[in-house]
Amino acid sequence: MRELDYGKMGNRIRQIRKMRGWSQDELAKKCGISMSFLGHIERGTRIMSLETFVSICSALQAGSDELLWGVTGPSDAVLKMWNPSEKRQDAQKADGYSMYVKIMKSVAEIMNEA
Repeated sequence: MRELDYGKMGNRIRQIRKMRGWSQDELAKKCGISMSFLGHIERGTRIMSLETFVSICSALQAGSDELLWGVTGPSDAVLKMWNPSEKRQDAQKADGYSMYVKIMKSVAEIMNEA
């Protein structure tokens, strides 16, 4: 099992927060935590509760895998690429999606090694 890197996770939270144009104070208020605690989370110097983690995911509209490991889920556009026609058989749909998942896992592993 991989060990969590709280510094990297905090950095991902910071990046998404800044991408949304929010201050630490804004995100902290949305999550019901202090700005000081959020600063510690973003630096990886404090470990948050599961409840706080869920609040941050919800406020940022980010998936847990994205914040924990840097792995984002497939977008609707990508899923449609693998499933362009409703007439395709279920087996073909599953094969396309399975291939997508394998590719994304490989990319994630390569990026985690860097």
